[in-house]
Amino acid sequence: MLCSLYIRDYALIDELEVDFSNGLNIITGETGAGKSILVGALKLILGERAATDSIRTGARKAIIEGIFDTGDLTGVRAMLDEGGFDVQARLILRREVSEGHSRAFINDSPASVQQMRAIASELVDLHGQHEHQSLLRTEKHLEVVDGFGGLGGLVEAYRSHYGKVANLVDEREELRAKERELQQQKDLFAFQIQEIDATQPVEGEDVSLEADRRMLENAERLFTATASLFDVLYESDTSVNDQLVRVRNEIQDLVRIDPEFEGLLSEILSAQIAVEETAKSLQDYNSRIEFNQERLDGIRERLIELDHLKRRYGGTLEAVLALREDLGIQYEMAVDFEGTLGRLDSGIAAAQSELSEAANRLSDKRREIAGRIEIAIVSELAALGIQDARFAIHIDCTIDENGWIRGAGENRSVRYEAFSNGMDRVSFHLSTNIGEELKPLVKVASGGEISRIMLALKTILAKSDRLPILVFDEIDQGISGKLALKVGERLHALARYHQVIAITHLPQVAALADAHFKVEKTVDDERTRTGMRRLDEIQRQGEIAGLLSGATITDASLESARELLDIKPELSP
Repeated sequence: MLCSLYIRDYALIDELEVDFSNGLNIITGETGAGKSILVGALKLILGERAATDSIRTGARKAIIEGIFDTGDLTGVRAMLDEGGFDVQARLILRREVSEGHSRAFINDSPASVQQMRAIASELVDLHGQHEHQSLLRTEKHLEVVDGFGGLGGLVEAYRSHYGKVANLVDEREELRAKERELQQQKDLFAFQIQEIDATQPVEGEDVSLEADRRMLENAERLFTATASLFDVLYESDTSVNDQLVRVRNEIQDLVRIDPEFEGLLSEILSAQIAVEETAKSLQDYNSRIEFNQERLDGIRERLIELDHLKRRYGGTLEAVLALREDLGIQYEMAVDFEGTLGRLDSGIAAAQSELSEAANRLSDKRREIAGRIEIAIVSELAALGIQDARFAIHIDCTIDENGWIRGAGENRSVRYEAFSNGMDRVSFHLSTNIGEELKPLVKVASGGEISRIMLALKTILAKSDRLPILVFDEIDQGISGKLALKVGERLHALARYHQVIAITHLPQVAALADAHFKVEKTVDDERTRTGMRRLDEIQRQGEIAGLLSGATITDASLESARELLDIKPELSP
């Protein structure tokens, strides 16, 4: 939701901060008071182009800042993270407009207007100008149908099959592109395979042989050193072991005189054991030393062979073995290219069959959902005063002889183009007058009907609409009486699922507000200022009475205002 909107030095506003509520927020005010200024300021933080002439006279720059509670809007949080912005529970969008340029900020970090517009498009749907009306964008219509029908599971199942086909087709195209190269290099592959296989390298073999080579090359040094150390520790007349035995015997005599020497005796005994164990290990190692020149020569020759392979094929034995595996695959492709291609084609055909089943199942469900939406929207438009409306959801598929999707039933022989979200292209069509043909929604919706048409669509689609904030600017053009009450009831119902901000002249709509704000224009120190304040219940009654009777508020209009405020609609979208 939009928690607050701060505006400074924008048009006739010197400084203004408004805290909005959940539910239905209504804004009223006299014509020319500045309601359009609020909408203009809001558009700036939605990423619209900034005009420098909107800066308040005498000010250096205009500032507009909106604070949004993003709650569990994972899409917004993902976009913030992807853009490198701080991901917080509350989102701050700020726009600064100065002479000659404007700056955008997201969570206090500099951002592009495009980034601001992208994030705002996930939050706000503004009805009043075509740029922000998501339902006028044809690319959104398929998403609307899927959302209304709860078809997310079927869409994901389709996308899984689509991804599998796409991967296989890419693999086939890569293989076809490599055909000539494979044939040209087939002999080279065979030579390289033969050269590697002739040596028969084993993983880790070079490391093990290097260790053995060092041992054999230094056998004499190892033999002499271990024999000498054994002699020093254990074998000679003055060996370390004999010296420790003499020290041990002497300390044993001292222990009999003074028990304090028992600790030293224990340490000497441990040292003697350690020397004996070390001497035995040296003797054992010495006995295993191999003087084998023939084996040493063999190891050297083998290392030369392995080094030759490493120099030619990657620098390490692991690289040589990895290359051998890849060469085998490439060679098999070159030798049996048509067979490999045929197996791949069979895999693509099987995957496309599964994709076709998923696509046709999803398309059938969309057509069923579309029929329900059409009936509901025509009924809703009639309730909103557009009696002769016809509404249709066109679902079309593009025939493509090379398409991935095969039709079902009688269309089994027809192939269709596949898209990432199905085989369908969906568009909303409308006619609001008898005798007029159905036309795309964006070409029909204009003038005073636009807001009511959008309201009808939003009312029917409210539960599935993912945008949390709906703004309706001047929804009451050409509406009065019972129809005005119907409009108010629809807005009130929408506010159960969205935060709704509506600018209106209708007392019937204003009376249903959860929060009511008034825009006022004042003159102070020969400067005109636009302000906005939240009305309490008494003030609301007076404002609604003014909307009913005009400039002069009468007892009758006050009573009528009280009656309107007592209305509690019970309407579900």
